Amino acid sequence: MAQTSVATELAMLRSAAPAAPAVPYGAALEYCRRVTRGNYENFSVASWLLPRHLRPHFYAIYAYCRIADDLADETGSPAESLRLLDEWQNQLDRCYAGDAEHPVFVALATTIREFAIPKEPFERLLIAFRQDQLVTRYDTPEDVLAYCQNSANPVGRLVLYLGRCHDARRAELSDSICTGLQLANFCQDVARDWRKGRVYLPTSTLAEHGYTPEMLAGEVFNEPFRQALQQEVERAEAALRAGQPLVDLVPPELRLDVALFVAGGLSVLEAIRGVGYNVWRTRPTISKLHKARLLAGCWWRIRRTTGREPRL
Repeated sequence: MAQTSVATELAMLRSAAPAAPAVPYGAALEYCRRVTRGNYENFSVASWLLPRHLRPHFYAIYAYCRIADDLADETGSPAESLRLLDEWQNQLDRCYAGDAEHPVFVALATTIREFAIPKEPFERLLIAFRQDQLVTRYDTPEDVLAYCQNSANPVGRLVLYLGRCHDARRAELSDSICTGLQLANFCQDVARDWRKGRVYLPTSTLAEHGYTPEMLAGEVFNEPFRQALQQEVERAEAALRAGQPLVDLVPPELRLDVALFVAGGLSVLEAIRGVGYNVWRTRPTISKLHKARLLAGCWWRIRRTTGREPRL
């Protein structure tokens, strides 16, 4: 979200002033669209690749997630973040009670009704954001995977609801993709997370390869770090590939988007390998040209396997 929007949201939620009347749906939707379009991540979340009739609903869901994430990360105070996240939870509760007020929840209420989305995925995201205020280290890979169940997997399940295709099998595959994407992001952002006071690489993996807390504190790149990160990259890749069958199980209008999620995550992992796992020195990224190639490659594979041209 643009910095001005962050400031606006913080002011709105910190204020003890009486609530303003709920905005009309059209204005609420435009608010969510601005939040989404103003963020660099929307290539993979609510891009022009999405079916036109689903874009308003993606905007509402993305705005909910984006603002909650900023409330967790942008206040500079864990105690303040927890308070604001509680207020966001209160807004969610009011939305499900039919009393939406904040623009995001006015828009989200329509999406929830149309697609019969339960409250659980939205609440699980808030659990993860609260956890970030209280937990800064994870002992084992299993601890990190448990965090991903709340921090990443609900997003994929929300996409399945929008595709009207949520069931146990698809949810399992979606969870695998979302977990893989989250793990890839953790590997990509080791330096960025460390400078925020957080470490998502499991302590046991680092210790197994002889990477000490002192090395971590000094942001040391050496063979123990390379081996530890390589192990986590392989874990992320396994999760992404395990979820890949979902591409063929979602409606045709979502197939290209899901394929791009997987391909994008795998490309991030390749970028990490490409810098020799030295993510302390540089943050591996995917170029615009490479993204275009991913799009073309995914489009062609879907066209070849289904005999139909994917929607663009």
